[in-house]
Amino acid sequence: MVGQNILSLAAQYDYEFLTPTSTQLDLLDSRAVNDYIGANNPDLIIHAAGIVGGIQANMAQPVKFLVDNMQMGLNILTASNANGVAQFLNLSSSCMYPRDACNPLSEDLILKGELEPTNEGYALAKVTSTRLCEYISRENSSRQYKTIIPCNLYGRFDKFDPNHAHMIPAVIRKIHEAKKANLEEIDIWGDGEARREFMYAEDFAAFVFYAIDHFKQMPQNLNVGLGADYTINEYYQAVARVIGYTGHFKHDLTKPVGMRQKLIDDTRLKSFGWSHNTSLEAGIEKTYQFYLNEYCND
Repeated sequence: MVGQNILSLAAQYDYEFLTPTSTQLDLLDSRAVNDYIGANNPDLIIHAAGIVGGIQANMAQPVKFLVDNMQMGLNILTASNANGVAQFLNLSSSCMYPRDACNPLSEDLILKGELEPTNEGYALAKVTSTRLCEYISRENSSRQYKTIIPCNLYGRFDKFDPNHAHMIPAVIRKIHEAKKANLEEIDIWGDGEARREFMYAEDFAAFVFYAIDHFKQMPQNLNVGLGADYTINEYYQAVARVIGYTGHFKHDLTKPVGMRQKLIDDTRLKSFGWSHNTSLEAGIEKTYQFYLNEYCND
């Protein structure tokens, strides 16, 4: 999702992108990664690849989420360093912050506490890549290997499979199908009071280009988000308004909800001079239209 949103904005900027697909370049193959980077000699690499998903996917496949994501990060970072790539933009995740840390979550909290168990494998992989960027930059002053830590993202090119999707696209599909089937009631996992911060992915893509243009000034690790959050209940209500669903919600208290709150501290982001543009309902409307166009025939 993130990579495709970045490329959808690329025509507005004077950069040439190399965009190998997973069939053209297997990031789990260290030799292939090294050969590709050595042959193409890029000025900067954006590491946006990964195995991603919501709570269900993370809990069902913790080995894959840990091993594949860690291996991809190690392969591409070590190959970039070995082949003299000067600048590297690593995309991490706010899930690597401690589960019991006080919100908002500042960049210096990495490895300061226990991780959230429902996505621990993914978080460990992201911590590893983030730390490796720091180590490489520390060892070699000619390397600028930096990490951006986005809040949760949603938008065009998202996944809408309820077994693998993040919350907002999963809720869009769930409420769309409920309206289509004239269902009067929809389940919400937990009490719905857990709070989450979601940014529209195209806004995040715009930040990536801002970061490229101001790379030297960017901090080593930088949160990228809204600096504000909503409850799960409020997200369901916002999606329902966009779709026009008028049924009721009930809470399934037997289901896991993850961290009670995950709000990034945007102090450094503000100092860096950037802020998002898209409101929650505007982002949901655009994402729902993408879902209708790409996944529905009605």
